[in-house]
Amino acid sequence: MATVPLSFNIDAPRWDQSTFVGRLKHFLNITDPRTVLVPEEELDRAKALVEGCRAGLVPPGSSQEQLLYAKKLYDSAFHPDSGEKMNLIGRMSFQVPGGMALTGCMLQFYRTVPAVVFWQWVNQSFNAIVNYTNRNAASPISLRQIGVAYVTATSTALATAVGLNLYTKRAPRLLARWVPFAAVAAANCVNIPMMRQQEIINGVTVTDGDNNELGHSRRAAAKGIAQVVVSRITMAAPGMTQPAAAMASGRKVLLGQPCTLACVGGPDLFCLQLVILPIIMERLEKFPFMQRIRVLHGPLQVLLCGGFLLFMVPAACALFPQRCSLALADLEPELRDSIVAKHGDKVPYVYFNKGL
Repeated sequence: MATVPLSFNIDAPRWDQSTFVGRLKHFLNITDPRTVLVPEEELDRAKALVEGCRAGLVPPGSSQEQLLYAKKLYDSAFHPDSGEKMNLIGRMSFQVPGGMALTGCMLQFYRTVPAVVFWQWVNQSFNAIVNYTNRNAASPISLRQIGVAYVTATSTALATAVGLNLYTKRAPRLLARWVPFAAVAAANCVNIPMMRQQEIINGVTVTDGDNNELGHSRRAAAKGIAQVVVSRITMAAPGMTQPAAAMASGRKVLLGQPCTLACVGGPDLFCLQLVILPIIMERLEKFPFMQRIRVLHGPLQVLLCGGFLLFMVPAACALFPQRCSLALADLEPELRDSIVAKHGDKVPYVYFNKGL
């Protein structure tokens, strides 16, 4: 068994986080859906091992591989700010199984408006949980504030998504092709800031390069939340236009039918039936064996969606560094003056956790 090098730092990134490829490898590691199946006891042991390693108390006989696996479990299940265990539904490692399950429900229940509205409420509720779980936890929020934020975020995002998609019935054909994407973008622009509004109101903790706390910044919060919104919209963008083949054929796209990419404001992490997916299904359905097993078309689309999610979830998370930076000159004047008074010109940038 390999020993742990004396210079080993368990918190040092395994891959260069200043590059997209490095961040992609990092998020492929910690969003691994297999970690969802890890028992709670093993997660707690991983946390204890990571915290022990930070304190220089590595158990005898431990290998570097064991420590890196413990760090993977820790990063997948515990919040980077508070160190508290995140709820299962809100973890990024849950996005593939959760997305596949919701896609299956949307495929099955799309024929009536009440069903579409219900599953869109589930979508937006799921989004709200994910957004709250992956916030900057250094900004406290009360239960009442959580409740108000949830109701406001889900109702506004749902009304926006359904309202815009209803517009497709009377919109020009070319414009209608982009309305579902506009619905998703609008819903994200509402849901994420509402569930993280305390960060905008009170600011997020900013630090120097050595993680020494410098104060709280609302501008840093705004930048972090904006980057999260862009990541989520970018993730949904490839799959949020109706296929040209379907439009050319005059085939109607039912409200909320994911298999044709209508995706009424679909959940940002699982409305990823990329343009490739309907093309694949359209080609497959021409084969005689596929025509004999029509009952399996839905499950097949769900599995294909899961395959896309395996890559798209970490790719979207990797668009921006999680440890975000902001130039000192861009901070609020009072905070900037306070930092300059204490540190002079030694702190050109401040850093903070933007969340996911």
